[in-house]
Amino acid sequence: MRRFAPAATQAVLDRLLDEPSIARGIVHHRQIAARDAVTRDFPAWLDPRIRDGLAASDIHRLYAHQADALDRIMVGEDVVVVTGTASGKSLCYEIPVLQSLAEDPSARALFLFPTKALGQDQVAAIRGLAAASGLDVQASTYDGDTPAPIRSVTRTAGQVVVTNPDMLHAAILPHHTKWYRLFEQLRYIVVDELHTYRGVFGSHVANVIRRLLRICAHYGSRPVIVCCSATIANPVALASALTGRSPALVDRDGSPAGDRHVLLVEPPLLDPATGARGSALTLASRWALPFLRAGRQTIVFGRSRTSVEILLTAVRDGLRDGDGSLPGPARRVRGYRGGYLPTERRSIERGLRDGEVLGVVATNALELGVDIGGLDVAVLAGYPGSIAATRQQMGRAGRRRGTSIAVLVASGSAVDRYVLAHPEYVLDGDPEEARLDPDNLHVLLAHLKAAAFELPFEPGEPFGPQPADDLLAFLAEDGHVRQAGDGRWYWASENFPASAVSLRSAADENVVIIDTTGDAPRVIGEVDLFAARTLVHEDAIYLHESVQFHVDRLDWDERKAYVRRVDVDHYTQADVAVTLKPLDVFAEEAATGGRRLHGEVMIASLATIYKKLKFGTNENVGWGRIHLPEIELQTTAYWLTVEGVDGWRRDELDVALVGAGRAMQAVASVLLMVDPRDLGLVTQVRAPHADAPAIHLYEPVPGGVGLAERMYARHAELLDGAAELIAACACEAGCPACTGPRLEYGALDIDPRVQALRLLAHLGARLPASARTAA
Repeated sequence: MRRFAPAATQAVLDRLLDEPSIARGIVHHRQIAARDAVTRDFPAWLDPRIRDGLAASDIHRLYAHQADALDRIMVGEDVVVVTGTASGKSLCYEIPVLQSLAEDPSARALFLFPTKALGQDQVAAIRGLAAASGLDVQASTYDGDTPAPIRSVTRTAGQVVVTNPDMLHAAILPHHTKWYRLFEQLRYIVVDELHTYRGVFGSHVANVIRRLLRICAHYGSRPVIVCCSATIANPVALASALTGRSPALVDRDGSPAGDRHVLLVEPPLLDPATGARGSALTLASRWALPFLRAGRQTIVFGRSRTSVEILLTAVRDGLRDGDGSLPGPARRVRGYRGGYLPTERRSIERGLRDGEVLGVVATNALELGVDIGGLDVAVLAGYPGSIAATRQQMGRAGRRRGTSIAVLVASGSAVDRYVLAHPEYVLDGDPEEARLDPDNLHVLLAHLKAAAFELPFEPGEPFGPQPADDLLAFLAEDGHVRQAGDGRWYWASENFPASAVSLRSAADENVVIIDTTGDAPRVIGEVDLFAARTLVHEDAIYLHESVQFHVDRLDWDERKAYVRRVDVDHYTQADVAVTLKPLDVFAEEAATGGRRLHGEVMIASLATIYKKLKFGTNENVGWGRIHLPEIELQTTAYWLTVEGVDGWRRDELDVALVGAGRAMQAVASVLLMVDPRDLGLVTQVRAPHADAPAIHLYEPVPGGVGLAERMYARHAELLDGAAELIAACACEAGCPACTGPRLEYGALDIDPRVQALRLLAHLGARLPASARTAA
């Protein structure tokens, strides 16, 4: 495969900067200078065979952060390593594990990765280093794809077991007696991609690790825990919450980096009156195409499965020859997202590493540390929703020396507009705090059942920060556990508790997608139950590798969607109706113009209709109804009720609530430093529970992870920030960057900006001087 000099990347960028139609959209351009490596000698204790194995891989010295981590790990300290993309974090745990095995072949290590792909990468890496070192190391994955004979060998002879939290939870811990060799000799637990263990998933995994360490103690081992993470604001706090220990922080990155250009770009303004702008997807493909034509390996990130398929179609079409045929470069551009089969994803990863794949259009499935080699360009179609995710995606380019390019193409959303107006937020600001709540009662009780199944509880034994006796007594009332005469608590049910718990908070089951186009039906992908309502409902256009499939039938009970290949000029987008009912109020306080509250709510969501939207223009060319059951979710929310607006027209109040709510939702995602999709919005002109108008911001995950409580505490900041956002917007009467466009409200005689500011002023928001007259 032919390679190009790094200067070619810079040359393509220079041409783009000279193109007026492209250059006028650049809001911010920063060049980050190359950084030299800071290195240290190998430690004296390192086995000469491992030293030779590293030399064979052209590693003759350690980066400073690697040496620091090794010093701490080898004296028994738990550590959390937080350095940049491609900084060699994996050597921080590979070297101690191999050193331990060189000294004692009976030693064991357990590696946890959030995805199968990462686990398979790591097995290949540690096997390669072990072989180069002349060490015979039995390292293997243990996941859902592992054949039964290999599972048996791994249980008995596996020295390095690489798995994911789901398998540890459901297949290893409940059967720990078959794994006694692992648990008796376990020296190291590795938790890589620590920053992904947030929210409900992180809360579940923290409890899985509680169960793991409890079983280790039963077998007499106390392993060192090594965590590795992308840059987040609270790595030590997150690692402590996840593991129950206090690790040392290693964060002084000694790895080198090449020159990097970071550009923030906005689509052209199409209609000043509405604030409507061109498509971020179209502009992202325009940025990617020149680099692909120049042979530069490029990754384009879309925010959803549908956007990935639209981008992939646009990029391939842009690379077609004049006769419409696909030349070699176009055939070397692939899609990558959840729902593709594992064999497809592994093939794409190999192609990126060896250069056979020139470009890839991906969701955040490739944001994590899957080894895909060194790429030249990363284009982000829309702000990914967090600083950490943005830096991870941008970091996919420049994983080697040489010039690299990262381009963020903003969408029309309010948060994207904020990022463009404040580039320092992404480029210089502190990344988000990753938050989890391992003591969420729903989560804790589920894992307490699993822990009791695995080992009986002693009287007064803690599970988490408190003794578990009260919770065990609660479980005993339903017959799950029983207390024996010696005071110990034993599992008493016939059920297998771990099988009833999904760590990832979505539905336990997936919908399988079956292509019936040919003579023999074949499975082409899968989608989780929640997403199936909007992606594979009957008459949907399902996109897979830029190929269109019509969904002929969705068998909801059997979890199967039957599709056939079609060629149409549109895709489908589903609407979901959400209703909210408060269950319990945790805190309540009078506020200007009403009351602020936070508590537990029941969310019911129902997929209602779908729209047919043309590729390129997003023109609505038709619609249809969706007939699927409603799904309920119990979670937490922050809400405010409005008093003293009896004299308002109902339609004006409705517009004001929605407009103010949307602005508050955008501001909350910035203030709390979370993905905007981590917050849902429901407004009601007459909320049944309060008999008053209300704005609700809820967490769309079971039980919540503490965001509602933080919004409640920052009530005044939310109102002030929403007023500032709306007042500063340059549109004439509402747009996607503030309240949403006027057309969405169905009341063309009502200005949503004016009404939203009027409501925010009534609620006590401090309005900028320019907005006081309007309000």
